[in-house]
Amino acid sequence: MNRIDDISTPRRTKEIIQRYGFSFKKSLGQNFLIDQNILNKIVDAADLDKDKGALEIGPGIGALTEKLAQAAETVTAVEIDQRLIPILREVLEPYPNVTVEHGDVLKVDLRDLFERRFGGVSKISVVANLPYYVTTPILMKLLEEKLPLENIVVMIQKEVAERMAASPGTKDYGSLSIAVQYYCEPQMVCTVPHTVFIPQPNVESAVIRLKVREKPPVHVEDEAHFFEVMQASFTQRRKTIANNLKSRFFPGEGRERLEALLQEAGIDPSRRGETLSIEEYARLSSVFLKAGIR
Repeated sequence: MNRIDDISTPRRTKEIIQRYGFSFKKSLGQNFLIDQNILNKIVDAADLDKDKGALEIGPGIGALTEKLAQAAETVTAVEIDQRLIPILREVLEPYPNVTVEHGDVLKVDLRDLFERRFGGVSKISVVANLPYYVTTPILMKLLEEKLPLENIVVMIQKEVAERMAASPGTKDYGSLSIAVQYYCEPQMVCTVPHTVFIPQPNVESAVIRLKVREKPPVHVEDEAHFFEVMQASFTQRRKTIANNLKSRFFPGEGRERLEALLQEAGIDPSRRGETLSIEEYARLSSVFLKAGIR
């Protein structure tokens, strides 16, 4: 019996696409990875074993799914494109530990899915080549729902990955950096050239590993308020933090009260939002709450 190529080889990918007459939908951001080395790096970064589970979002024709099935105890893949469901079920038939579900992950009840599919595993990771147009909404849903996750290892647009891992005071640092780092410890795994996809995207990609924290790095009394203060500070990047916060929290007032609260939090009112650390935002939120500013 001849050995079947891995799904991710260029030859097999093209053969599957042709056999099913599959056509790519630009609106769904479909770019299939055809590089074994990159796939192995993604799976290695997830630190899977036969006691762990993996949730994949947007499996395409199953190239990454196949690698996950070989590494994990159980894999569930959620695919939004109905046309791919029969393809996935056929090509992944050799892997009984894989379940394919049709759905939009932004609308799926993930807690219910985790209970149904991952009841017998010790730890779960999300591992995915995410469609670039919905990267941030998907990641924030995974994090804000506080799911029992160990790692999130995703291939995303390189500039978005750089923003997630950025430090205060750098050009890439912003509200996304703080939101991600509140929940996770980010680590860049590798960059990915556009030449290893079918079809080739117009942007560079990167793989990032987000190790989900057991608890946030700072204590905040009200998470929603903390995020609101932080996001308001980035409303216009060229403005000082005092100007941005005044527009949101002190409209129609003078600057004296705001500047006094910033000084109480140990923050110079002339600084810009991108220079503040996550600890400083936590302190500022606490000072605002104590003063009744919501």
